[in-house]
Amino acid sequence: MNYPPKHHQDNHQDHMIEVIKTYPLATVISVANHEPLITHLPLIYENGKLIGHIDIYNPQAKQLKDNKDVTILFSGPECYISPSIYSTTQLPTWNYIKVHLKGTVKAIESKAALKQSLIAMTEFLEAPDHKYVLDSDNPRLDRNLNYIEMFEITITNWEGKFKLSQDKKPKDIQNARLELIRANQESVKLFLDKVF
Repeated sequence: MNYPPKHHQDNHQDHMIEVIKTYPLATVISVANHEPLITHLPLIYENGKLIGHIDIYNPQAKQLKDNKDVTILFSGPECYISPSIYSTTQLPTWNYIKVHLKGTVKAIESKAALKQSLIAMTEFLEAPDHKYVLDSDNPRLDRNLNYIEMFEITITNWEGKFKLSQDKKPKDIQNARLELIRANQESVKLFLDKVF
């Protein structure tokens, strides 16, 4: 059975790739001894694969080796949708964008590849302004290469969960879109004001 309903699923790979590129912090889930291991890592999409790096002291690092299965979750914007924003009578709901992936892991042992990958990831994450450039001759980078492991995940299954009030009238779909934008901007500020 597919869930959520079909109108909340988006199987366009280009849409899912856009979520990955815009919100690259992934939840990486693997299983060891019937226990889930979960780490949050930025992953970069390249030609059907996800490239990542993990601290060697992270217990999950041992699971990110050749031919291990992993599940990866990417989260886009989300928010509570009050019936008050609709032009028609509705019930409260929650709108969200999620991408669920499954894949197999391959460890990349080359320190040169790791170094280049860290530089490339920094370049990607610094776009479009590139206010910081990670130089290949940075001594701190070289000192840390022995404490980082690189891996790539070949994606074997894609699922897009885009719950955006698609089952509503066009005006209500637009209202929900505007609420998603407004609520995300406001919630970050309110949260940070409370906590920090």
